[in-house]
Amino acid sequence: MDRTDRAIIDQLRANARLTNVELAERVRLSPSPCLRRVRALEAAGVIRGYHADVDPAALGRAFEVEVMIELTHKDRATVEAFEAGIADMESVVECRRLFGVPDYLVRVAVRDAADYEQFYMNELAELPGIGRVSSQFTMKIVKGPARPNA
Repeated sequence: MDRTDRAIIDQLRANARLTNVELAERVRLSPSPCLRRVRALEAAGVIRGYHADVDPAALGRAFEVEVMIELTHKDRATVEAFEAGIADMESVVECRRLFGVPDYLVRVAVRDAADYEQFYMNELAELPGIGRVSSQFTMKIVKGPARPNA
């Protein structure tokens, strides 16, 4: 991957809706070579897809919580059951298994604190192997995904 490929990626991360002509102008290529490079980046798995950046508040999910979870048992059956359960939860936006402590970092998006409490009591606490849970509420997003025209 060279400087031009990185420029293409930077431009698409900022605005994936650019036309090929606009993208080519911004990275100083003609449209045909630009399109070939984009397709090559897609084929290589560097560009994994294109997504809409949706306002969580518009979906009633503006209250984000970072949840750190430690399991009481770390045998294969418990880990697999926990991960299958968490993967099916609509309020879970992201779940990462970590090295060390905690075992998991889970990002949850819900309507408000009361909605999180319901999620916690009725879904999260019911998962197998749950030991220690620590919830951190987002005060402000200082840096996050690129925003078009921001």
